Amino acid sequence: MLNHLSNIVADMVSEKLNDIDGIVFNKIILQKPKKPEFGHFATNFCFSLAKEMKKSPVHIATEYADIISKLDFIESANAVSGFVNIFLKQEFLNEISDDYLKNGFQAEKKNKKILLEYISANPTGPLHIGHARGAIGGYYIQKCGSFLGYEIDTEYYVNDAGKQMDLLGLSVWLRACESILSREVEFPEDYYRGDYILDIANDIYEQDKNIIINKDLKKIADIAKSKVLDLIKNDLSKIDIHFDYFVSEKSLYAKWDDTEKIIKDYCYKKDGKLWLETTKASDEKDRVVVREDGVPTYLAGDILYHKNKFERDYDTYINIWGADHHGYINRVKSAIKFLGFNEEKLEILLSQMVALLKDGKPYKMSKRKGNFILMEEVREEIGNDALKFIFLTKKFDTHLEFDISKLKEQNSSNPIFYINYAHARINSLLEKSQFSKKDIENHNFQNLSQESSNLLLFALMLSETIENSFNQKAPNKLTDYLYELSSLFHSFYNANKFIDNENEKDYLKVSIIVANSIKIGLSMMGIEAKEKMY
Repeated sequence: MLNHLSNIVADMVSEKLNDIDGIVFNKIILQKPKKPEFGHFATNFCFSLAKEMKKSPVHIATEYADIISKLDFIESANAVSGFVNIFLKQEFLNEISDDYLKNGFQAEKKNKKILLEYISANPTGPLHIGHARGAIGGYYIQKCGSFLGYEIDTEYYVNDAGKQMDLLGLSVWLRACESILSREVEFPEDYYRGDYILDIANDIYEQDKNIIINKDLKKIADIAKSKVLDLIKNDLSKIDIHFDYFVSEKSLYAKWDDTEKIIKDYCYKKDGKLWLETTKASDEKDRVVVREDGVPTYLAGDILYHKNKFERDYDTYINIWGADHHGYINRVKSAIKFLGFNEEKLEILLSQMVALLKDGKPYKMSKRKGNFILMEEVREEIGNDALKFIFLTKKFDTHLEFDISKLKEQNSSNPIFYINYAHARINSLLEKSQFSKKDIENHNFQNLSQESSNLLLFALMLSETIENSFNQKAPNKLTDYLYELSSLFHSFYNANKFIDNENEKDYLKVSIIVANSIKIGLSMMGIEAKEKMY
């Protein structure tokens, strides 16, 4: 099993340094130099030792570079302005490459359970392009976390209570009156529209027309909710997203009275409403949890849901919310604290807005489909791979804008094409080679150039890139890495002859490792690397 490459090297160097001078070293931190000529790795530990040793970082670096250079796996180490630059031996690179090809990146199982809740769009219409960002981001976190050894359960919270359900039922009924019963109808602007509303109305009328004729709005809303949820599940299945659990908000309200008793010491009544003192936990003002009519608010539903979550005893809870939910963070965390749970276990990611362009102009929405851009509409136009990749190219808290026309081009301006082209190009080289893939993998490096060894090292940094991406909830760290890895390979390919070259096996072994890292990296996004490009 290959651990993070930088960790392996850092551990071995730290162990050696701890044996000398009576200085206790914490594990040194290695960085990838900006310029390849500065080494495979660089470290600045000499700056932190300057005060303790009463010497300048430049002087310390000179002393320790000489010690580090004598390590078995180090080719050379040199001091530059207080930094120590490290070059690794070819034999060591071969050893870790063989380990990778044999065992891959296999993380040890972590004793940590995570409940990941994402999307949770109201079941009042199909998923739009804004929902897609949370959907694809949540899928990515689940894949990376599982790869790293966490046990992750996924959940969709179904907001099937409250005014939006009443509005859904009334919207379907009005559409049925207009299109099926041929009645004059005034359709308010804020009601749900789109072809799906008419489809639901037709389905209900065919199933039992009396539900429509008798204006049974409750039943209409229940049926409509189920049908919309099926639409959502179907759209998600097309991009391979499936949930372990669906939790109904409506089903939780039976426990409101018991829950209210738990938080009663943090509640008070005013103007006929029940208020929660969320200001005691950093909220800007107290919040209503029960209205004058005795009906619990949206916040009450969130309290019930998070109580339900925390009672299931996970180590960490991750919620991915839309940016418009920013104001809910403090009030929900306040409620968790009042319920007697550790609110620090909850991590909330806010997914920022998406702006969609086509040929440099704002994407035109289809009023026929309901005044919003459907996720499925975009998926059909650019395909699964481009849809998944582009939504991971920015951190959750950063606005995302992209032009779908660029994602249909077959050149380097389309990042997923560019990355897939590197993977396919490597497969093409292996097909052209006189050597079998097994022969290449069993080959010991003979003459690795600085350029090829730097490409190799970068390919071997995949696992730590995935871990950093997961820990920081920054999917762009992996998309950027894969693009840079592909760019390094394309440059290396264009500068060197691979087939019938004395270094053919060296180059192809490095290439196989590059291809493996591209394949694993793309799999974190639910993308299958292309073997061939047409």
